[in-house]
Amino acid sequence: MTFIIIIIIIVVLRVASNFLMTGSKDYLTYAKSVQVGTQIGVEECKRQFAWDRWNCPDSATQLKGLKRATRETAFVHAISSAGVMYTLTRNCSLGELENCGCDGPKNGKLGGRGWLWGGCSANVEFGERISKEYVDAEETGQDSRAAVNLHNNAAGRLAVKDTMTRICRCHGMSESCSVKTCWTQLSDFRAVGNYLRIKYSHAEKLDIDQKRMNTGNSADIQGAITDALGSIAQSELIYLQDSPDYCRKNASLGAHGTEGRECLLHGQGLTQGERRSCRRLCHECGLRVEEKRTEVMSSCNCKFHWCCKVHCEDCAHVTVKHVCARKDGGDGRRRDRGPK
Repeated sequence: MTFIIIIIIIVVLRVASNFLMTGSKDYLTYAKSVQVGTQIGVEECKRQFAWDRWNCPDSATQLKGLKRATRETAFVHAISSAGVMYTLTRNCSLGELENCGCDGPKNGKLGGRGWLWGGCSANVEFGERISKEYVDAEETGQDSRAAVNLHNNAAGRLAVKDTMTRICRCHGMSESCSVKTCWTQLSDFRAVGNYLRIKYSHAEKLDIDQKRMNTGNSADIQGAITDALGSIAQSELIYLQDSPDYCRKNASLGAHGTEGRECLLHGQGLTQGERRSCRRLCHECGLRVEEKRTEVMSSCNCKFHWCCKVHCEDCAHVTVKHVCARKDGGDGRRRDRGPK
C-alpha cells in the first residue's frame, strides 16, 4: 500500500461518517472506487517518471518524505485526484454504482453545428463531486500548503475533463448523416497522465506576500493566499518550494538518489527518455554505469507426450541490466544542478 492510499483510507473514514449521517448506503462502494483510482494514479505517475531522477516513489516510507510542496508533490496530488475521479466516472458509466448512470439530461439538445447530444455521455459531474468529497477532505488546514494541495487536486480533476473525447454517429437513409448524435467518453488514463506531465513541466511557483503571511492575522493570511492564487489558471499545477537535488539521497527532503537505479544503455525502439536515461541518472549525477548479469533458470524445449504429459528441460539464460553505481573512490557528487 502506498502512502497515498493510506491517506485516502483515512479520508474515507472521515467522509464515511458524513455519508452515514445523510443516510447514504453508497459510501463503501465509492470507497472501493477511490482506492482503485488512487492506485491507477500511482501507477501512471510511476510510468511518467520512470526515467527521471525523481521517479514517483510508491512506498509509504518514501512518500512520507515528500514533506515539501514541490512540483513533484503537485503532480502526485493532481494525478491521484484525477485517478479517483476517472474511476468513479467510469464505474458510474458502467452501471456499477447505484443512483448513477449516463449524463443523459442534455440528450436531444443541440450540442453544436449539425449535431445533437445523444447516447451515453460519461457522468463526469458525478465523478468530480464524489472525488472532491473524498480527496479534498484531507486538507483541513487554512495555510498556503493546504490551498496549494486543493488547487492541484482540482487541476487533476480538470485534466480528466479536458482530455475527454467526443464520439458521434450518423443517422438517416444509408447513413446520410441527416441527423448526427454525439456523446462524450473518457480517454485512456494515459492521456490524462500525459496532459498532467506537461502541466508539471510548466508548473508555477506561487508568489505569496510573506509580510501579510507573517502578521499572524487569519484575514491577512487568507487574503495573501487568495491574491496569489488569483493570477493562476485553474488547470495549472503550482508549488511553493524548489525541488531538492534528486541525484543524491536526502531522506529529510524526500530525495532517494539515483544510485542503484536501472537505466537503458542501448536497444532498439527506445524513447527519448529511455535513450537519455543512463546519462541523466548516472553520468550527470557523478555515477558510473555498471553492468549486472543474472543467471535465470526457466523451462525450455518442452515436448508433449501422448497422453497427456509435457516434459521440459531446465535451461539457463543470462539477463543483463545496467544500473547507476558509485565511482571507485568517488563521492557521487553530480556535475550539474538541475532538479530532475
